[in-house]
Amino acid sequence: MLLALVAPAQNLQEKVRAHRLAHEQELMKEYLEFLALPNVSRDHANVRRNAEFIAGMMRRRGLAAELLEGRTRETNPAVFAEVRVPGATRTVVFYAHYDGQPVNPKQWAAGLEPFQPVFLTAPVERGGQIITSWKPGDAINPDWRISGRASADDKAGVFAILNAYDALVRSGAAPTVNVKFFFEGEEEIGSTHLGELLQLHRAKLQGDLWIICDGPRHVSGRKMVVFGVRGDVNVALTAYGARRPLHSGNYGNWAPNPALRLVTLIASMKDDNGRVLVKGFYDDYAQFSETEKLAVKEASFTDAELLRELGLKESEVPGRSLLEGFELPTLNLNGISSANVGREAANVIPTVARATLDLRQVLGTDWQRQVGRVVDHIKARGWHVIDHEPTDEERAQFAKLIKVEVGDGYNAQRTPMNLPLAQAVVAAVQSTTSEPVIKLPTAGGSLPLIIIEQELGAKVITVPAVNYDNNQHAENENVLVRSLWDSIETFAALMTMP
Repeated sequence: MLLALVAPAQNLQEKVRAHRLAHEQELMKEYLEFLALPNVSRDHANVRRNAEFIAGMMRRRGLAAELLEGRTRETNPAVFAEVRVPGATRTVVFYAHYDGQPVNPKQWAAGLEPFQPVFLTAPVERGGQIITSWKPGDAINPDWRISGRASADDKAGVFAILNAYDALVRSGAAPTVNVKFFFEGEEEIGSTHLGELLQLHRAKLQGDLWIICDGPRHVSGRKMVVFGVRGDVNVALTAYGARRPLHSGNYGNWAPNPALRLVTLIASMKDDNGRVLVKGFYDDYAQFSETEKLAVKEASFTDAELLRELGLKESEVPGRSLLEGFELPTLNLNGISSANVGREAANVIPTVARATLDLRQVLGTDWQRQVGRVVDHIKARGWHVIDHEPTDEERAQFAKLIKVEVGDGYNAQRTPMNLPLAQAVVAAVQSTTSEPVIKLPTAGGSLPLIIIEQELGAKVITVPAVNYDNNQHAENENVLVRSLWDSIETFAALMTMP
């Protein structure tokens, strides 16, 4: 698509806001329809329905949308369009993902369904109630929340980017940079085929800068620019006991308990102060620069408020702020399961115990090397490591058997904060708010941005759009309506960078 180059008007933000105010009802109707589409990453049929819906959103906004396919139909497509602006000296690719995490409806609050979006007066954890009286055409309170899977992570990014472009064009303005749209459908499973898509469609996806709309804003609510992300890999552990469950009285003090052995192993990986005890775990990480340390210090003023909200007396490492911890790689226990508990508990020694570890990478660390260190730690504690169900021979030969399954991983990415292009992004975001923009060298969460940097040679910067308390990846996910409206103005400013 080709547009004439039009300099942004002095009151561009007011024009964008006026357009949004005039079209709130249709924007919200479309967004609620979007959220009602199930989008769990491995549900390929429904994810493709989401992709087609986004393509329809694009076409309604005058964009020539297309689905970028992988080598097989098992690859969720990316949704793409572009706007070429004569005279533009930069090409900016705007990224969000439209797939979502798995859901367990039983864990959601009464009356809430993952794919039946509703308005809430506040988060349910703070006493929020479903607004049953609202109907299309009624006023929409910007302090309400919208409940639903992917309402914040990350269909909000698709909403922000497309409506920012639409608001520019329909208010008589236009982008000053070449704009490309790239909406991914596999981010929540590690962007398994992102590298493949970038290689297959390299010519379409070239750009000077990728701006990522994902993740939450600062705890203070202030707008934020983030210059890096952690990498990530998951490691699944399965410890084995007897072939069948055993009576805990008849066999207690005799039969090995895989659950107890597994928790003992995991406990050996960290000390009481939160330091990872796996040999070499901290050997490779790149410390923050002085500029980055200063930015972190300036942004680390909300820890006390966050502790109060979460009902915690102190953090895992007292004296270290949340953001200071982003400098370090992590080892987290995501979950653990074995026999039943609570009302369903039985007096048994279980046959297996399972756990999932989450290893977050930072600049300098390599996910495969970190996994190797964890496996070496397991072996050093007397375990025989396998990658399959144990055979009879292995059961007879080894007292402590554990299956280790490693997911798809990727490393961290970080863009220097002092680049002119980075400063232009900060200036654009700052133009939409009177409060100082928070600048962070890296986010705590992970995105496969290193793949974009390596495959395309582009710089990558993240501009989060949604409220920090959105319950992403968990039950009762929600987005603050005001965040949606604000994000339109933010991304319109980014599309009109000088």
